[in-house]
Amino acid sequence: MSASITPQHLEAFDEAGVAELARRLEEDDYPSPFDGLADWHLMRALAIHRPDLARPYVHLVDQEPFDED
Repeated sequence: MSASITPQHLEAFDEAGVAELARRLEEDDYPSPFDGLADWHLMRALAIHRPDLARPYVHLVDQEPFDED
C-alpha cells in the first residue's frame, strides 16, 4: 500500500483500478486491518477528488451516523 495519497496517485486511477479497489473493500479479506483501512482512505479520497469514478462505490465509504451519548 502507498504511504500517502497524492494528487498524482488519484489521477492515475481509471475505472478498472477503482473497480479493483472496490472489490478488495467488498471482500474485506486483508492480511491486517491497516491494509483495509488504507484502501478505505484511498476510496474516500477518490470519492472526494474523483467522484466520477467513485460514484458507483460510494456506499463503501458512507458511514451511518451514530449517537455518542
